[in-house]
Amino acid sequence: MPPKKTATQLRKTAENLFAKELKALEREDERQRPANWRLSPQAAVTYLMGGQTKDGTDITPKYIGNRRLIETAVATLATDRALLLLGVPGTAKSWVSEHLAAAISGSSQLIIQCTAGTDENQIRYGWNYAQLLAKGPSRDALVATPLMRAMEDGKIVRFEELTRMGSDVQDTLITVLSEKMLPIPELDDAIHATRGFNLIGTANNRDKGVNDLSSALKRRFNVIVLPLPDSLEEETAIVVKRVGEISASLQLPEIEPAEKEIARIVTIFRELRDGQTLNGSLKLKSPTGTLSTAEAIAVSIGAWAEAGHFGSGVMDAQSLAANITGAVIKDPVQDQVVMQEYLETVMRERKGWGDLYAAIREVI
Repeated sequence: MPPKKTATQLRKTAENLFAKELKALEREDERQRPANWRLSPQAAVTYLMGGQTKDGTDITPKYIGNRRLIETAVATLATDRALLLLGVPGTAKSWVSEHLAAAISGSSQLIIQCTAGTDENQIRYGWNYAQLLAKGPSRDALVATPLMRAMEDGKIVRFEELTRMGSDVQDTLITVLSEKMLPIPELDDAIHATRGFNLIGTANNRDKGVNDLSSALKRRFNVIVLPLPDSLEEETAIVVKRVGEISASLQLPEIEPAEKEIARIVTIFRELRDGQTLNGSLKLKSPTGTLSTAEAIAVSIGAWAEAGHFGSGVMDAQSLAANITGAVIKDPVQDQVVMQEYLETVMRERKGWGDLYAAIREVI
């Protein structure tokens, strides 16, 4: 196969984006590696949490948070138990899942995005109907899913938003996780997992469309809950880091450093999300949306693009206003009230926030 072109990809995979770091860790990693693992468990944790190799290569942190959670996640994947990353939207579940797969298997692309319409054929295997009609059921007529390929190759497969699938489809995984086998009754055969195979699932606990995992399936997972960032400073640091990475990937115009404005976005989101001001002195109504860290990143990127393309190259109140209101006001009635109350009781009275108060007033 010809090498894959990555220069024009809108979004590069983790293993492409951080190839230099992965190679540096792999080159000096002399510790024991589980079968088919690219890195040892210790090196995989270093890749996620950051550090420096002996040859001076900086390993950037992919996850800013509790190191013990990542150690537990990596240790789980070295056993025969699957891993379920649970948390509210925006707690970096998918981000951690992608980087774990890249560090362990060298590929994060064996992925199944679960939806209400996902059926068993998308999980187990499909059929090439031309081959099926010509030759009947055979291995050549099978269309391998990411799960099937991961089992055959001894790699990590990712199931994003696992609880979005129907419960009956979820239970397709019970045999795979307990017996490490995928039956193919049409051929009186089965796919047996190769060493190194495992599964990472992600799920959020605020989605109104979730289907709870059955007890039988839940027992096959080690569940790790990824929390929201503990402090304003930690969340701001995460947003600033990711915004810088994404803006470079999208080749957005250069703008002046925007940490101060990003901190204001994070402050608004944390206060509305928690239902109170940062100092706890005033109770607030919360909007219908989650206002997660991921949404703060999206708002910051939108404001960056607006400032770079249509502004003076500085992220300011004008570039923030429409992006913030678009994130907060999902319900035009209920959330409008929440935003108005926050404007008048918090933003209007906060020193140095008059520009943002006026700008948001113009767009709502």
